[in-house]
Amino acid sequence: MLVNLDHVLKDAQKKKYGVGLFNTTDTDMLEAVIAAAEELNSPIIIGTAEVLLPYGELKLIAPSIVAAAKRSKVPVVVHYDHGLTFDRCMEALKSGFSSIMFDGSANPYEENISQTSEIVKIAHSFGATVEGEIGHVGAADDCDNDKCDMYTSVDEAVSYLNATGVDALAVSVGTAHGAYKSKPKLDFDRLTEIHNAVSAPLVLHGGSGLSDNDFKSAIACGISKVNIFTDLCAAGIKAVKEYMDKPSFPLDMSTYLGMRDLKVQYIKEAVKEKIMLFGSNGRA
Repeated sequence: MLVNLDHVLKDAQKKKYGVGLFNTTDTDMLEAVIAAAEELNSPIIIGTAEVLLPYGELKLIAPSIVAAAKRSKVPVVVHYDHGLTFDRCMEALKSGFSSIMFDGSANPYEENISQTSEIVKIAHSFGATVEGEIGHVGAADDCDNDKCDMYTSVDEAVSYLNATGVDALAVSVGTAHGAYKSKPKLDFDRLTEIHNAVSAPLVLHGGSGLSDNDFKSAIACGISKVNIFTDLCAAGIKAVKEYMDKPSFPLDMSTYLGMRDLKVQYIKEAVKEKIMLFGSNGRA
């Protein structure tokens, strides 16, 4: 069942559990994520990000994602993550995505506000929801998670939400995208203050690599949506490596298909672990 963020995050916000966004670049990942959600009767958010389009072009992957969501037994949000350009965000909406994130966090504050507000108006006319970001969730490769001046302030969160009308708010509290070089230190006090000050569900980016306790604490402090991608890539790589390390490795069709099946299995198990950890199992 294809739904938007409001359908899954309002309940998560009220009952203090998290719903995972699992970005997908191919149909192997897509199959694994949907299967995991259905097995655990969990709402799920799937999609892709603008930076990932070179590895899974929107016009190729969008029809598969949208069709899989519509026929799923559980609520599925099809989300366009980290939309950086107006044209690509519009393409995602026209392709049937039920939610988009416009990421203007690297732009000057007033520009971020004006661009996000315009996209909110258009997306809502499609029946789609919008996630915005204030503060800046950077890249783990650059150790951006250590730059406290990029963290979201309470005042910023309140004013941004009031000015834009976004349906979900991504905040920066010490995470970063990609694989961490050192253990991240999340500012849970700041997160709690933001949660208490705003009405919109909060989103945690840069989830891959956090400890179980980090996730549990973040959700307890107000996070309703958690973004995961790197962990899925790691699971897929592990499956391929294990398969290729077998003593006998004939280069034929059965080998390719067997490796593909193992990849789906490993990614599905990684997704199921996160669903259980976030507490969304049985919530569909």
